[in-house]
Amino acid sequence: MPETDNEIVLKATDLDGFLTEDDGERLREMNRLYDAAIEIFRRLVAARDRSDGSEDRSRLIDLYNEMGAFMQQVAANDPRIEVYSFGTPKEVHGEASRLIAKLRDTRTERAEFIYYTQRAYELLFNFSYGARGGSRKNYLVVPTPVTDPVQNFAVHKIPDVDTALENTVMCVMLRGALLPSMIMSKEIEEYSSTGYVTPFALFRIARNEERREKDMEYILDLKRSFFRLEDLHDRDLVFADPMNATGGSLVTILRYLENEGVRPRSIRFFNVIAALKGALRIVRALPNATVTTLWMDPVLNDSAYILPGLGDAGDRLNGIDQEGLRRNIIQLIADYGSNISELYRSQVREIERTVLRV
Repeated sequence: MPETDNEIVLKATDLDGFLTEDDGERLREMNRLYDAAIEIFRRLVAARDRSDGSEDRSRLIDLYNEMGAFMQQVAANDPRIEVYSFGTPKEVHGEASRLIAKLRDTRTERAEFIYYTQRAYELLFNFSYGARGGSRKNYLVVPTPVTDPVQNFAVHKIPDVDTALENTVMCVMLRGALLPSMIMSKEIEEYSSTGYVTPFALFRIARNEERREKDMEYILDLKRSFFRLEDLHDRDLVFADPMNATGGSLVTILRYLENEGVRPRSIRFFNVIAALKGALRIVRALPNATVTTLWMDPVLNDSAYILPGLGDAGDRLNGIDQEGLRRNIIQLIADYGSNISELYRSQVREIERTVLRV
């Protein structure tokens, strides 16, 4: 697709140009290991009809342990790739592992998928910001429902993270990233001592699904995006997308903003699952970007989907549009239902202001 005044196009070859020779060697080794896993997958599927496949399952466990150790080694070489399961004590790994297992499971229906996504982003937020205040403390003074003999107040000491939060703009790569972005904004509001509600910037970005991984295109549709360039300069830009496969969407947006003179103070990309290749591409292409992910998966398939992955996170969060009736962002919020819309009412209002300019 040619680039127009309303569309910015980035190709996969542009992304690969950011990777180093060492990156390429590591990614090839990762693919070699996963190819061995795929052979075991085939045998396990066949074994359902004739044996228990216990030897293959044991080999698969060994392979996943080997791939995990390899990815941990790669991530350790770049502090801007933060992986929850690599950077937290082993005692808490089970919680993240069980959560990811539930998100991957084909039996997990939409309501549960939303619930586990919320939990994932709560863990990610605390992992990234929970210790930011260091020794600095702040205080929350809150009224309680108790009024006898007078109105009662409680005082709670909290880490002072206001300076890390209150320059933030929540940047939404539409649809699949909408609810995760609302969750992250809500967490910022709750952790801020002033109840800071992030402004929103909404970008309409999509992959060309007719392309394969090697010639993939990423299209930023400016006509259907909602943001002000002046609101993004020297700000801390936060993106929350459940899946980081290629990194192409984020790099496309940031390259466009850079060409328009926007210089963010920082860029943070929060994922439930990030592919090793996507994480490497982002930190190589964007010097002030940090990728923070709950889990890292090893490879992409030819269609640029994460393996083993969890399917289309957007469809599993939002449901599937009826044929010919693609919902806009306000309709998606309405479809989340009254409970979620009420829980994130401050965020819904900010999104409405962004879209409707009211």
